[in-house]
Amino acid sequence: MFDFFGAIGSFIMAPLYWITSVILTSFHTLFGSIFGDASGASWALAIVGLTLVIRAALIPLFVKQIKSSRNMQLLQPKVKELQKKYGHDRERLAQETMALYKETGTNPFASCLPILLQMPIFLSLFRLLDLASQGEVRGVLTVQQADQFANAELFGVKISSTFLGANGDFAVMALAVVLVLAMTATTFLTQRQLMSKNMPADAMSGPYAQQQKMLLYVLPLVFAVGGIAFPIGVLMYWTTSNLWTMGQQFYVIRNNPAPGTPAAAAKAERDAHKAARKGRPEAGTAEAGTTMVEPVEEPKPAPRQQPKKQPRSKRKNPPGQPRPKK
Repeated sequence: MFDFFGAIGSFIMAPLYWITSVILTSFHTLFGSIFGDASGASWALAIVGLTLVIRAALIPLFVKQIKSSRNMQLLQPKVKELQKKYGHDRERLAQETMALYKETGTNPFASCLPILLQMPIFLSLFRLLDLASQGEVRGVLTVQQADQFANAELFGVKISSTFLGANGDFAVMALAVVLVLAMTATTFLTQRQLMSKNMPADAMSGPYAQQQKMLLYVLPLVFAVGGIAFPIGVLMYWTTSNLWTMGQQFYVIRNNPAPGTPAAAAKAERDAHKAARKGRPEAGTAEAGTTMVEPVEEPKPAPRQQPKKQPRSKRKNPPGQPRPKK
């Protein structure tokens, strides 16, 4: 039975080993030409490069996650109405809620897609490091590269080392603790950034908000506990991924916030200031500290109207006088 499940696991992981190792070794070739193939810096930067490629590939899913999260926030007043109406019938409430989500094109599980799809890559990198430290190769890694990967050092610490396997090595434990704290803090700040800036006030007390609050404290705790068993290289991957998420989320919230949120109010204020600046005179036309007063033009006198030219006969005989007899 165990052999059967092991074969299935190997079948699933084989393409992930290949993808991960291809990207990893490509970046290692690039940075190895600068720092040396056996350098810990080249392998550490290769892991960072792998992270950036994976996160860039997940941008469409991230956009879908943001849209779904925004729709979930904006639908909270309607969800509350359904709870008041069908609170006595949980089955009917679930049906009506799912119908509301379907009608508005909202997937309540879309917010989990990026992290769920990262987990296989995360696991494949974990296994690559673990197997390389035992002299085994996966994907396109050669035996020589696996040996370099397993013994590469960063700040005097092997990137394949873990906190639990430090055996009293203070340098390993210190670097692992720093990276675990960085991973935990970035996970917490990313979730808090979303809740404090991009959630409307009426959505802060609904079930979706309660779910977000739970994840705000549960996810960092899970990573903190599990992080002590992760190799240094895997901790670098996850911390880099969290930093990418923070930057990406900051850009989206700043430029396309959900209506009725603090981020939307801040954007409206920035837009107002920008419009006001565009309406002012150009900078540099007056000295600093002085108020520019536009000169007032004096009204010009109306042009003098010239008399119309008259025929010679009318000039000799003005109107009102009899015409002389010949």
